Amino acid sequence: MYRLAVASGKRSAIMLVMRYALLIVAIAAAPILAGAQSGPRTPWGDPDLQGIWPSGQLINVPFERPAEFGTRARLNDAEFAERAAALQKQADVDEFSTGGGGAVTPPSHWLEGGRPSRQASLIVDPPDGRLPPMTDDGTRRAAAWPSTNPSVPYARAQDFNIYDRCITRGVLGSAFPNIYSSGMEIIQTPGMVVLRYEMIHETRIIPLDRRPHLAPAIRSYMGDSRGRWEGQTLIVETTNFNGRTGSLGRNGNGNPTSEALRLVERFTRRDADTLEYSVTVHDPLTWTQPWTVAFPLIRDPGYVMYEYACHEGNYAIANILSAFRAAERAATNR
Repeated sequence: MYRLAVASGKRSAIMLVMRYALLIVAIAAAPILAGAQSGPRTPWGDPDLQGIWPSGQLINVPFERPAEFGTRARLNDAEFAERAAALQKQADVDEFSTGGGGAVTPPSHWLEGGRPSRQASLIVDPPDGRLPPMTDDGTRRAAAWPSTNPSVPYARAQDFNIYDRCITRGVLGSAFPNIYSSGMEIIQTPGMVVLRYEMIHETRIIPLDRRPHLAPAIRSYMGDSRGRWEGQTLIVETTNFNGRTGSLGRNGNGNPTSEALRLVERFTRRDADTLEYSVTVHDPLTWTQPWTVAFPLIRDPGYVMYEYACHEGNYAIANILSAFRAAERAATNR
């Protein structure tokens, strides 16, 4: 009986020590937990992500990481200085430039020069910052993907890709940095988040009420988005794509996607003027594994979202097609 009492007393003492230890840990962690929940809030209590967050400042970050970097995701001091010097040199040229940029490109001073960044690539996963291999079917569809190369003898307007036709850039093309018109505005209401993109004037209305996705038969270029909060992070899952948008390149106009595409985006406000953005691409019919792009966005209250009147005054497709027909007639009459 004495042994049982001693053992019971030891257990009670151990439990008491453990309780005090847990209390000390909880007190120490309280500031950290409070910090995780801090940050601006909307009047209804959601984390406030509102503002204009242009991505053009990252236009000089490669989409895929140069192979010589391996798994190193950041530039060292010398590499960063080299990138900054190249940007400054281009800015000096643009300041005094008045000439055109060639047959199919605008003059450089029309474009956004970006800011120097230590990020080695927009792709952050796989760890080498490069796209994973495509499936056999993805490779086949990529080879047949409409090109923006004007040397291709287009037979009809539908032979151009959807960006050239001013239809859409898709979710990925809308989110990735571009050479101009890269503005993204976030607007919030109770139960909804709205993402408005400057180029090709896309607007995504994302409900936060846990409603299910639309029926699989209903598909679109921008898909069907549903959002939820996890702490300070807005997570947006998008499905129901039509498989006609691209996944690579600044305008989403390179490499196809399939109807199996599922995107998981994360928006986290790190401070008053920094928003961390990431998107993970799940498309098992096109890629052998998921891949992720991530980059910071800097809020710019002075940024102006201009109307992107893509069709008005746009004679490119009609002129390209008529030129091809004229070339074909000339070849026939030789």
